Amino acid sequence: MPSALTTLIRGGLVLVENDHFEHVTLLVQDGLIFDIIHGDGPDDLPVMDATGRIIIPGLVNGHTHSHGALGRGGVAQDATLEQFLAGAPALNGKRTVDDLRLSAQLSAAEMIRKGCTACFDLSVELPGPSVAGLHAVAQAYFNAGMRAVVAPMIADRTIYQALPGLLAALPDDMRRVLGAMTLLPWTQTLADCEDAFASWPVPNDHVRPGIGPAIPLHCSDEFLGACADLSARRGIPLQTHLAETRMQQVAAQQRYGTTLTSHLGALGLLSPRFSGAHGVWLDQAEAALLAQTGGGVVHNPLSNLRLGSGIAPVRALVDAGLAIGVGTDAANTSDTQNMFEAMRLTAGLSRVHAAPDMWVSAREAFKMATEGSARILGFDRIGRISKGWAADLLFLDRAYCHYVPLRDVLSQIVFSENGAALREVMIAGRIVFAENKVLTLDEAALHRAAQETAERLDAANHDIRLLTDAAGILVRSFCHATCTAHPQPTH
Repeated sequence: MPSALTTLIRGGLVLVENDHFEHVTLLVQDGLIFDIIHGDGPDDLPVMDATGRIIIPGLVNGHTHSHGALGRGGVAQDATLEQFLAGAPALNGKRTVDDLRLSAQLSAAEMIRKGCTACFDLSVELPGPSVAGLHAVAQAYFNAGMRAVVAPMIADRTIYQALPGLLAALPDDMRRVLGAMTLLPWTQTLADCEDAFASWPVPNDHVRPGIGPAIPLHCSDEFLGACADLSARRGIPLQTHLAETRMQQVAAQQRYGTTLTSHLGALGLLSPRFSGAHGVWLDQAEAALLAQTGGGVVHNPLSNLRLGSGIAPVRALVDAGLAIGVGTDAANTSDTQNMFEAMRLTAGLSRVHAAPDMWVSAREAFKMATEGSARILGFDRIGRISKGWAADLLFLDRAYCHYVPLRDVLSQIVFSENGAALREVMIAGRIVFAENKVLTLDEAALHRAAQETAERLDAANHDIRLLTDAAGILVRSFCHATCTAHPQPTH
């Protein structure tokens, strides 16, 4: 007997198996695509009329930070990554559990509006993760209807402890203050993570835990090894920021005498559960090592451009055999959570320094932003419209200007779409966006709360911001001088 949660979706032009478009009927049952029918299907079931719609799988955000939603507009226009990291105490300080929940709700609302149905969220809480904070973020995604991996972004070194020579390069008065800043002992941080994971508040098939050692250089070797052990023991994904900037690779040579990836491999971090966000400055040997161990990389073109980090060698990473996903990064370092834009840049930026036969095609970019990112999250049946896969679907208006005239549908989606033609979003068989409204969240209330919270946090962090803004300029200069003195081949 059909489930009460059974629906027929008729009349749409459907991307089947991420391979070709067909006019087919989708039978959705209990949150899954139960069948793909040529024709109208049974007459005795509820019907969703998708006439005039192009139906594609939901986009999957392989790397973001929900806390960035409350930091939107707070990053200097000329900030590099290291300058941004120097400002982290002011950007993320003095936040309550309610602030963490609000920021996750804001991120979820924006992603749903832009066609993203699942994400890998490296959420930060200072001075370290708490059970209440992690649970608040997880519950926020679950209540919004999104799928997510919620991975606390954690470290046991500040940037001043992480980069060799940085602290000594600062003026005496600044060095005394910044050098005194510390993070929690890693043993306490991981104990708090364990407690949060053991009492996880929502179903794992929708929102599951992960672990996010922030940047290898910002973590002691003992800490990184313990994160790898936790990932293996619980079978959860582990994601770090890997070779995002030249400075990270230069500092790795100074500290470890080898590349970041080689060092992580020696510590046992690399596995099919491992992913590195960005990978802008990975070399061929690192790509080969990641491929051999089953790891993946998440391409984040929006923030790579915003922070001047560079253009990732996506084709070389693909050719090496890596799993490649696409992410937006945070709303404050990329200024958007729009996966359509990230997907378009994935294809477009590949054309900057390569011959046409090395470009990322529209089909490749789309698969990276769906199935590729899903692989990074550890969800094995999202990101494709196929029998038995999740009914996470986007409904685009075929009459919108992007699709008039309609010739090469997938190319027009990848190179034209920005979310403007999105009319409905379905996650697990449930409509969560329609008629320009996120149906699972009170966006008007969130907007009011966001403005009030931002003003409160700006006032509370005013003094530390004066210090970190001044320090950030010096950090940027130090990194530029260090990289100039240690040239590294470009790609």
